[in-house]
Amino acid sequence: MTGVAGDRDAAAPPTVASAAPQLPVAMAAALTDFEHHLRSECDRSRHTVRAYTRDVASLLEHTARMGRVDLSGLDLAVLRSWLARQQTSGRARTTLARRATAARVFTSWAHRSERIPTDPGLLLGSPRPHRVLPGVLGQDEARLLLSAVGAWAEDSGDPLALRNAAVLELLYATGVRVGELVGLDVDDVDRRRRVVRVLGKGRRERSVPYGVPAEAALDGWLTRARPLLTSAQSGPALFLGARGGRLDQRSVRRLVHEGMAAVPGAPNLGPHGLRHSAATHLLEGGADLRSVQELLGHASPATTQLYTHVSVERLRRSYSQAHPRA
Repeated sequence: MTGVAGDRDAAAPPTVASAAPQLPVAMAAALTDFEHHLRSECDRSRHTVRAYTRDVASLLEHTARMGRVDLSGLDLAVLRSWLARQQTSGRARTTLARRATAARVFTSWAHRSERIPTDPGLLLGSPRPHRVLPGVLGQDEARLLLSAVGAWAEDSGDPLALRNAAVLELLYATGVRVGELVGLDVDDVDRRRRVVRVLGKGRRERSVPYGVPAEAALDGWLTRARPLLTSAQSGPALFLGARGGRLDQRSVRRLVHEGMAAVPGAPNLGPHGLRHSAATHLLEGGADLRSVQELLGHASPATTQLYTHVSVERLRRSYSQAHPRA
């Protein structure tokens, strides 16, 4: 586990999303402007920009097929017809919910920018996605994962192994998203107070504490390993790839999956699985829901509430296995 197969530095993000379909001129122009709005004004992630742009392109294609040649023809009937067609083609409820959200974001923007006289998306409902309980590590499994990776890093002294140990410790200690982790700069870490400053969704900034084991792993990375990988392209990035550039998300996902594979009986989880595990273990240890919400950067407590369901489900399984009259 000295490194990650195919470890690579972060590539420059694409400036243009996938090519727009053949649309009437006014619709194609609106789609381009909407994409720019998501990327530059809303600062949405590349994944969200790509997904919403494709969803709206599909909506506008459907609108044009119904004989509406400009945005003024985009009304509630068209929106419902488009979603109904998606449903009959077998799209999952989560996909339908996301596409309905994309449509509402688009019609709201189109109305605010005076491209359409009213906002039909205000009346558009969408199916509630099924909420699937996320997979999580047991606390013993988490300890085994981090101990094994840390021991290998110390024994080998390999720079990439030391980096991997720091990455895994910080992911589990803070519960940050993988995109937040790779976006960290050295100055975002306050090692005296053991706090990391994170820029989350919607460019909301929050401070997240981390513990002593994560500090020890960070110390090994920053003092013994990072200087060996630093190059002209490193900049202030906290975590670096093998060639000295900022570490990318795919490399983090690979190293997490490789670490999980080395733990007997552990589920095959990625970085988000470590985030789920951190949240679940905090709640199991007595942390209140509001504090966990703040740590994870959730805009709504309803999102954090899911982790209480995970804890209850695990308690139910333990009860069923252990209680004589379960």
